[in-house]
Amino acid sequence: MSSPHAQLPLSRRGFLLASTGAAAALALTTSPATAAPARRPFGRFGSPSARLTPQTLYVDPQGRGDHTTVKDAVTAATGSGWTLVLAPGTYRETVAVDVTRTEATWIGASEDPRDVVIVYDNAAGTPKPGGGTYGTTGSATTTVQADGFTARWITFANDWLRADHPDITGTQAVALKVQGDRSAFHHCRFLGHQDTLYADSIALTSFARQYFSHCYTEGDVDFVFGRATAVHEHCHFRTLNRTDLTAPPYGFVFAPSTAGANPRGYLVTSSRVSSEAPDTAYKLARPWVPSSDTTAKPSLTVRDTWLGPGIDAAAPYANMSAAFPWQSQRFAEYHNTGPGARITVPENRPQLTREQAESATRETYLGDWQPWKETC
Repeated sequence: MSSPHAQLPLSRRGFLLASTGAAAALALTTSPATAAPARRPFGRFGSPSARLTPQTLYVDPQGRGDHTTVKDAVTAATGSGWTLVLAPGTYRETVAVDVTRTEATWIGASEDPRDVVIVYDNAAGTPKPGGGTYGTTGSATTTVQADGFTARWITFANDWLRADHPDITGTQAVALKVQGDRSAFHHCRFLGHQDTLYADSIALTSFARQYFSHCYTEGDVDFVFGRATAVHEHCHFRTLNRTDLTAPPYGFVFAPSTAGANPRGYLVTSSRVSSEAPDTAYKLARPWVPSSDTTAKPSLTVRDTWLGPGIDAAAPYANMSAAFPWQSQRFAEYHNTGPGARITVPENRPQLTREQAESATRETYLGDWQPWKETC
């Protein structure tokens, strides 16, 4: 399925952004997207001469806004309550929203996430200019630490590829690391390979709530991971093929690292998991107990979700460390469907009871915060 907008060249980076999995994410939009006329790069969201609010900034790589880069706009938006409207374009840069820039909103002006792409290509093992390497956290294309962040219709990507860097062993390459409480992403895409979406918190004792609605995420190894309380609703996860491996498992969709004191980790509901890899090549999840928190108790519930044939139905979970077996963690399923959800080995598919499922809801996980009621 092609985009109604200008096509990316099919270079290695263009292929990542225009992959078949990414094209499938078009089905997540609520209505057909149309290209914004050249004279209106910001669509229905105003312009520098007709601002929606005094705290709205306009970003356009062609110079028709207040800033040409997202980083410059974030630097200018000091304090709380700023809105950034991003014109269609590829923004090749790294961006960080620190804890002081609360209640920020980023909007993709065309209302099609394929049109607004924030992308860079650092990996954990990429050498830093001043010495050392970036590490997993430092590899993130976009980092959001502030509370109250909302994004709509934006692609966050990391297009670092293993094949281009056979000398680098630190292959984690994060597209988005989000740590703030009340962080919401609507109709966004997260593209990468290993460690694509880092849904985390600012500190071990901070139970950050995050909400992902009608989003698309693709990757291979642990590509949705971290210790946040994160709800994924009406989302699409896609596992990628790997030509560098000769046998499964090729990777793992989820790798939660929920703090032991946090009663709730990841909830995936009314979603789907598809694959471009061979059948049964992927595990649904494995628990991450980091060395910095050996008391972690990873938590993942997947319910009312379609699991495609790419998931190993007989053994959908695996250990990251033998010292912390997945059976000792908080993994559960409920009313899933599809070939990857078949219960052939019951002891490998822990199921919620009906009574337990009554509390496995977005309302229970997110409390008094109701981001699904927010409008743009």
